[in-house]
Amino acid sequence: MLSKGDDYPIHQTPEPIAYSGTDRNFYDRYFFNGYNPDGSGFFAVAFGVYPHLNIADAHVSVIRNGVEYCVHASRVLNMERMDLVVGPIRIEVLEPLQKLRVTLAPTDGLAAEFTFEGRAFPIEEPRFIHRNGPRTFMDYTRLTQNGRYTGWIEIDGKREALAPGCVGTRDRSWGVRPIGMPDSQPLAPAATPGFFWQWTPLNFDNQSIFFHFTADSTGVPWNTRAVVCPDGAGPGDMVHTDAARMHVDFVDGTKHAKSARLTIPLANAPELSIAFEPLSKFQMRGIGYIHPKWGHGRYQGDLVVEREDIDLESLDPNSIENLHIQAISRVTLSQDGRPDQVGMGVFEQLVLGPYAPYGFT
Repeated sequence: MLSKGDDYPIHQTPEPIAYSGTDRNFYDRYFFNGYNPDGSGFFAVAFGVYPHLNIADAHVSVIRNGVEYCVHASRVLNMERMDLVVGPIRIEVLEPLQKLRVTLAPTDGLAAEFTFEGRAFPIEEPRFIHRNGPRTFMDYTRLTQNGRYTGWIEIDGKREALAPGCVGTRDRSWGVRPIGMPDSQPLAPAATPGFFWQWTPLNFDNQSIFFHFTADSTGVPWNTRAVVCPDGAGPGDMVHTDAARMHVDFVDGTKHAKSARLTIPLANAPELSIAFEPLSKFQMRGIGYIHPKWGHGRYQGDLVVEREDIDLESLDPNSIENLHIQAISRVTLSQDGRPDQVGMGVFEQLVLGPYAPYGFT
């Protein structure tokens, strides 16, 4: 099966680009989020290609006045991975690793167009490899990049330009993770599922700071990294460490943070301390994560597009589809001998099942 990708020198195996190894859970995804300097006007995008399921899906979601407005779209891929369009949602790579555009054509009252431009070279996170017993659960690579946005978003006839100083994050990940329908063959012997995930891409005036942490149910991390990235940095101009640590105080009766503090030790300078003040929550189900209908890689039909409005004030935070969030947060960076810096970012959180360090059972 030849496709457009085969005319580019990007092959990694002797097979055509349409094939990505043999694992049916292989995926290739774009993610974007953005917000105004005060944390308002949050929006996010997910665009996934699933070569061995022969499906592509995409989601655009925007928060306005306590409502998360979403467009979900899914289509049959027809084994052509180079067509970055699913119904009304399109991604254009204007300058690889630097500048991309997302367009949502008018759909049931929603429309948008915005351009992302990176603040520095993307970071490459450590390869994520995790197994449940003998079965591969995740095996993927991710690049992450903070940037600035220009453009506009329209909701039910009201178009608003993105505010000056609109910032956010985008990532690209590819590899293996659970997608589509669950595996019908359970793991033997049965084990209690658990997953603990934190991710904090942060924007300050002249630098970005990234942190992620994922661990098993006992608290032992299997992938973690913090990166300090000055504006304009190239691959060799960033500080990486695996020794950063996050402490979280949770809202009573939930698995979502009330406040948090991230500590990043540095080799030749005083440590960084970052205090998190969550302001509002974005439900990741709005872009397909743990969505009961629009979960990533599920077959919906040849081409299906649907609008969804999520009332953020009436949600049960402990329903499984609402556990995965990004908390839009004001962050204060402190370091001995320097004035504090105040920035904005997100604190992505997902706790599934037990997690001993915080007493979740």
